Amino acid sequence: MKFLKAPLVAAMAGVSVLGLSLAVNPADTQAQSQTSVPIDVWALRDVVNAVQVSPDGKHLLVHKITSKEGEYLLEIYETDNLSEPLRRLNADPMEIIAARWVSDNYIFGTAWQQKRKTVKRPEQDTRDYLTYSYNLEENEFNTIRDGFQIINTLPNDPEHVLVATGNAIPNNSGVDPLAAFRPRAYYKFNLEKGAKSLILKGNSEFPVVQAFDNEGNPRFTSRFDTSDEKQKTYYRKPGDGSWTLVNEYDLEDPSNLYRILSGLHGVQGFDPDNPNIGYIIETLPGNDKAGLYEFDFDTGKIGKELFKPEDADVMGIQTHSIPGNNKLVAALYPGAKMERHWFDEEEKALYEALEQQIPYAHQISISSRSVDGKTMIVSNRGPHDPGSYWLVKDGKLAKLGSRNPLVNQDMLADVKYIRYPARDGLSIPAYVTVPKVGEPPFPLVVQHNGGPHVNGMVSYDEIGQFLASQGYMVLHPENRISVGWGKKHFDAGYGEHGLAMQDDKDDGVLYLIEQGLVDPDRVAFMGWSYGGYAALVAASREPQLYQCSVAVAAVADAEKQYYGRRNSDLKALDEWSKRRGMIGVNPINEVDKVNIPLLMVHGDVDRRVMYYHFKDYKEAFEEAGNSQGQFVTLEKADHFYNTLMYNHQQQLYTKLADYLANDCGQGGL
Repeated sequence: MKFLKAPLVAAMAGVSVLGLSLAVNPADTQAQSQTSVPIDVWALRDVVNAVQVSPDGKHLLVHKITSKEGEYLLEIYETDNLSEPLRRLNADPMEIIAARWVSDNYIFGTAWQQKRKTVKRPEQDTRDYLTYSYNLEENEFNTIRDGFQIINTLPNDPEHVLVATGNAIPNNSGVDPLAAFRPRAYYKFNLEKGAKSLILKGNSEFPVVQAFDNEGNPRFTSRFDTSDEKQKTYYRKPGDGSWTLVNEYDLEDPSNLYRILSGLHGVQGFDPDNPNIGYIIETLPGNDKAGLYEFDFDTGKIGKELFKPEDADVMGIQTHSIPGNNKLVAALYPGAKMERHWFDEEEKALYEALEQQIPYAHQISISSRSVDGKTMIVSNRGPHDPGSYWLVKDGKLAKLGSRNPLVNQDMLADVKYIRYPARDGLSIPAYVTVPKVGEPPFPLVVQHNGGPHVNGMVSYDEIGQFLASQGYMVLHPENRISVGWGKKHFDAGYGEHGLAMQDDKDDGVLYLIEQGLVDPDRVAFMGWSYGGYAALVAASREPQLYQCSVAVAAVADAEKQYYGRRNSDLKALDEWSKRRGMIGVNPINEVDKVNIPLLMVHGDVDRRVMYYHFKDYKEAFEEAGNSQGQFVTLEKADHFYNTLMYNHQQQLYTKLADYLANDCGQGGL
């Protein structure tokens, strides 16, 4: 397909069309070519959060904010007339936080509203959530009382969608391995009538279904059997009324924990020409990396290998970009970005054409496409693009908007993918953000975020880019236990919180110093969530590599966290949880060993790492007589990026910039 880089009629491009009104001095924004980006720009919530085309290609939905402290709106445009929205919708007194087309006429989504001022138990949100449907023809919202989550839009049945009871919150709240224990019910939901018919109800034996086909048939699941401490996987053929056992894995063996906690393994899709052939991600006996294989539902056996990377796991698949076309086109695996191993030359050529047309193309994705294939929304995200949205229609390409349209893409920093050796020889993948201005050796900030076992591949990382704009090189290590890099890499982190996992970070610093890229006297540590835990551990290490440490939303008392959240009958998961600081290093017990300046920041309504971590650590720190600590509370701030408002990010970035420049060791970093 050949694209003409020509604008569409009145295409939404730039700040003026988005209606963004910011209290940012225009001269400051223009000066980005010479200096760092103003903090007010970094502090923005995502300006354009989502864009999607309807299946018939006639309408776009745009989820966006119009001011720095405003709430998200939902706008509907006709693809033939982008000059003004056909509809501009809000959910007052709630805020629309998610929306997607489920048919030509219906949108499903989620809204939230602040209802509580405090968090009294783990995972208790201060917000209430509501699932809604919106009828475009009638211009009418309806509340979906059961809080359904869309499982499959059933492209061959435009009157229905497949839904499940349970959590209506979009999956942006981190890893929750215990979700597999909570029974869900699955229904076929009639869009016009609002009626539902039960397909399958989960129970204590089979709580959830992990894969449905496009006809709504349950096809694959797994369960944890507490009677014999095994994970068991099962399959069904269309029309079957019961599950058939595929495999079972002994969970008393810690080496099998990767199957539970990685979230990689299982059936991912189905051959559109043969419904009895599926595509499964599996780590076969004797292999270290997870590969993609065929699965034969007639025999219940794994068939031929389709692809297995040499240095990483297959983490997912990509099917054809036209909705309803289940054709396998690529396998996905981490590297410098989420790489694709292509099986389909036509889709490969389409992506290559898009990469040639979109500036700073990095992680290109066709996020939605019309059934006839003629209209599509393309997104890009990478080191030089906070996230942009593009409309392709009738062979022409036009930019619709950006998650942060005020950032000068030219001044964003490059990110390099490297590997370095840990002291025990393990190869550690990592991402290095290189400041746009200056020459090595640079001051360095080691940055680590949550998990700790989630894959932390860096595409566009706002904090990393913010730090680079201040002149700091940033190291984001994928230390042992990070998923996506093989079973050996994961297993090497078992029970190593604050120990070998921490060594991996330090070894990355030493590697960059040896390469002449980093000044050994100007190194700091910063982390969020588990990374905050690591920042507290870093503050008490000997020998000391860092001039200061910054701990955000930090797990400061791992033992109290364990006892406050212990809710698994599986011995293997319980032992795993104990090794997240009870066995290893618990920062609150090391407070008298802190030997560098420390900045601690925490939201007072954090549901994942509750506020007591901050208060208890601060009290212990002060009782130890240490005067090198600064403690900042973000009022009404939760744990996750999507819950942080403009004022939270402005406060955080302002304090972070000032602290590193002036209080990170003698003379600052």
